[in-house]
Amino acid sequence: MEFRNITLSIIALSCLNNLCFAANFNTPLIHSHNDYRQKVPFYQSYSQDIDIIEIDVYLNKKNQVVVAHDIEELPTAPGIIDLYINPIVKLFRQNGGKARKDGYKPLTYLIDIKDDGDKTLKSLISILKKYPDVFNPDVNPNAVRVVISGNKPNQSDFNKYPDYIQFDGTTGTVYTDDQLERIAMISDSFKRYSSWNGKGIPVKEDKIKLDSLINAVHAIDKPIRFWAAPDGLTAWNTLFTIGADIIGTDKPEACCRFFSDYSKNSFVLRSKEVENKVQSYSRLDKTTSSFEGFKPSDAYLDSPVDIYTPTYLSDNSDNKIRNVILMIGDGMGLNHILAANTVNGGLTMLGLRSVGLMHTQAKDAFTTDSAGAGSTMATGESCNNRAISVDENNNNLISLTEKMLDYNKINGIVTLGNIADATPAAFYAHTNERDNSKEIISQIENAHISLLCGSGAEHFDNTDNNNLNQKYRFIYQIDSIAKGPKNIICIDEKMGKAANAFTINLLADATKNSIDYLDSKSEDGFFLMVEGAKIDYAGHANSLPATVMEMLSFDMAVAEAIKFADTDGHTLVIVTGDHETGGLIITDGSLSDGQVFAQFVTDDHTPSILPVLSYGPSSSTFNGVFKNSDIFNKIINLLK
Repeated sequence: MEFRNITLSIIALSCLNNLCFAANFNTPLIHSHNDYRQKVPFYQSYSQDIDIIEIDVYLNKKNQVVVAHDIEELPTAPGIIDLYINPIVKLFRQNGGKARKDGYKPLTYLIDIKDDGDKTLKSLISILKKYPDVFNPDVNPNAVRVVISGNKPNQSDFNKYPDYIQFDGTTGTVYTDDQLERIAMISDSFKRYSSWNGKGIPVKEDKIKLDSLINAVHAIDKPIRFWAAPDGLTAWNTLFTIGADIIGTDKPEACCRFFSDYSKNSFVLRSKEVENKVQSYSRLDKTTSSFEGFKPSDAYLDSPVDIYTPTYLSDNSDNKIRNVILMIGDGMGLNHILAANTVNGGLTMLGLRSVGLMHTQAKDAFTTDSAGAGSTMATGESCNNRAISVDENNNNLISLTEKMLDYNKINGIVTLGNIADATPAAFYAHTNERDNSKEIISQIENAHISLLCGSGAEHFDNTDNNNLNQKYRFIYQIDSIAKGPKNIICIDEKMGKAANAFTINLLADATKNSIDYLDSKSEDGFFLMVEGAKIDYAGHANSLPATVMEMLSFDMAVAEAIKFADTDGHTLVIVTGDHETGGLIITDGSLSDGQVFAQFVTDDHTPSILPVLSYGPSSSTFNGVFKNSDIFNKIINLLK
């Protein structure tokens, strides 16, 4: 007969191996600790699809199993039948023999016996055996699992109780193989291994002890649960990443919400996994409503994207500015940058030395939309939300692409989204409503742009394009952008899809090709606006993996602009956002492993101050704190 003893003698695996569990987007079992103390016992946790409900019990003087944590509560303690047996029995009958109406997800009752274990357990079994279809997996494979904790029998007596009764194991206890089959989990006090309070991280010595215990339990193929552990977002995430399989909490709603969105709130470089058919859809405007969404299976990279280190030879020099490249990460805030930087181990944009901060408010709202913000940057005048480069009286405002005529410069617009969406439209059109896509597209004919690149084939039906065909050459792949006398409209539908490992370089390629085209077309230089459109979409979808993918796609485009600026010596590059989307908060991460965890506080824009990173001649002009309208004014003042 073989005996197993869970001790701390097993060598701990590396932290990276434990983190792989989290990186694969599995989630732990959530355990509602002292569930009867919730405002609505049972139902509150059940409604959150909780995995394990803890029930503390005593046997009162009437030989009734009652629910209480302390003996002083016994006089008024409710019975387990009313509080936990009848509700689940009723639900099983309603749900056709299963705990959950919408499908099978195991439910466990962890019953913590607080008094005489044998008497109370026998009374409990006499109740459970009345409902074999609810509590006996041999009768119903969907049955509630019953695990006995607290004053449980000695392991040598496990076989005296029905097979459907399982037990909570303890560390340091020797179990035979037969006894181990009756063990549902291994539990221990967190405080035995660490005094960590859930803020920051455990100290190294504590981490080693925790790793050792967790690996010892996993070596016998059992899940581990810590009781008396810190209870909060940082604690839940830390416990999970170090390998705890069961997370106990007094906050079941918050804990379940955190882990239900775990795959959307964490990211690390990894190889592709089995396809997940679930998609996250953005809450977007009319123009981009056809966006097909982010597939979690596409949000992976098995290696970092390249980072370009500038030469700084022309940075903040007195060189005459010939070209201006304005790069707008739509929805990009500081934490979006931090998330991508952590995963990738660096970003090109963070190599830029001139750094400013920009207010983003619209004229009529504290929180701007892309139309108000894009129009304000494009015209130098504070604009209302939804307005496309017009004032509150619907008068056209002069935009950068129009102003560039004063300096004999040509213009290009590249977006990793729809060409009629608010941000690109703000640089070539004028209307009081961003959803007026037909009106926006009609203005391309008279716009002062030599290149327009993005998605949006639905806007061109080939019947009303005669005038456009005279002015522009239509192409349908960014690879086809080439030098030539005619202006270009490039409609590449790949630009409107979410970035994945195979298309993450799309915006960078479009940026490089557009720079080469514009540079060859004008001796007096050019203005180019490049938009990373779907950083915003990812924020609306509250998807961290999509956010990181779109951020890295945008940073690769930034690298192409900086490379050109280094070669040219007369190019000013400005990198910023139009607003922040999602209220992204980084809650934890690992620089060594390139892993990041985050939470979104909204599915909409926020009024956050944004970074402005600049490079090239007179780049320090964009240092300091200023309004978004100053983007236009600073550019024009430098060209005078």
